[in-house]
Amino acid sequence: MQRRPLILSALAGAVTALPVLADTWPSKPIRLVVPFAPGGATDVVARIISQKLADGLGQPVVIDNKAGANGIVGTDVVAKAAPDGYTLLLTVASAQTLTPALYKLPFDPLKDLAPISIVANLGGVMVVHPSVPAKTMQEFIALVRSKPGKYDFAAGTSLIQLIGENFKKATGAYIVPIPYKGTGPQLAAVLAGEVAMTIDPFTAVSHIKAGRLRALAVLLPKRSPLLPDVPTMIEVGVQGVELNSWAGLLAPTGTPKPVIARLHEEIRKIVAMPDVKERLASLNYEPVGNTPEQFAALMVTETAQWAKVVKETNFKIE
Repeated sequence: MQRRPLILSALAGAVTALPVLADTWPSKPIRLVVPFAPGGATDVVARIISQKLADGLGQPVVIDNKAGANGIVGTDVVAKAAPDGYTLLLTVASAQTLTPALYKLPFDPLKDLAPISIVANLGGVMVVHPSVPAKTMQEFIALVRSKPGKYDFAAGTSLIQLIGENFKKATGAYIVPIPYKGTGPQLAAVLAGEVAMTIDPFTAVSHIKAGRLRALAVLLPKRSPLLPDVPTMIEVGVQGVELNSWAGLLAPTGTPKPVIARLHEEIRKIVAMPDVKERLASLNYEPVGNTPEQFAALMVTETAQWAKVVKETNFKIE
């Protein structure tokens, strides 16, 4: 009988622990996991917001790149982390909403991670190494059709590979996918001439302008102000090949709601800062800062949409 008060006391302590945690948070550095290699779109967004987030929270925000398996390795680290607000995830749409349709995951993206806010919407551009003897998209399509299997494309994520498959289907141009651990390594591979082509989320603009890469088309509804002379896929007659993605912040499920709310408010303020908006615009990224509820609803919708696309196309990871 004497143990009952102790048990009740322990339970009461557990119940009150979360509010106390929220009151004192943050009291130490925060780990921001990026599930892709340095240099890619997700990493770039993380580095844009991490110092601003550190300034707003009064604690260092340390980026930890955990690349592997199309974002699964790093995401799993966060999904299994303590829900105390000290381990966060900055990831992209494909890693959260497409991977469930392609892989058997060690976590549930919709149940094990709590959405905080989308930081920015991302677009993309198809680029080739200058050694590829094609100056336009039409020339590239004709070239690849004439030599099926000779040309390859770097796919740093499952989304990039799926877009590549859509391109093959839309044009009849057979290109071979070569997997890489993120959009940073895939870009490096094309820059080095190891691979002929890739679809880049606008991290390659400086290389395009310097002549180190050739842009064939942007995967957006309209031309990018960063590359005004580069046509859209629709303009060159290729339908259904686009890259509309996002980079967003999440935490382990169970993270106290006051912590989630504070992080959302910080992100909302950060994406409204003129220098952040300018930096995102320089990458053709659109700042967002939506609510956790809006983010969660979008993830549910996109997960269902991708499951349908993968089933209808019988898409398989190579």
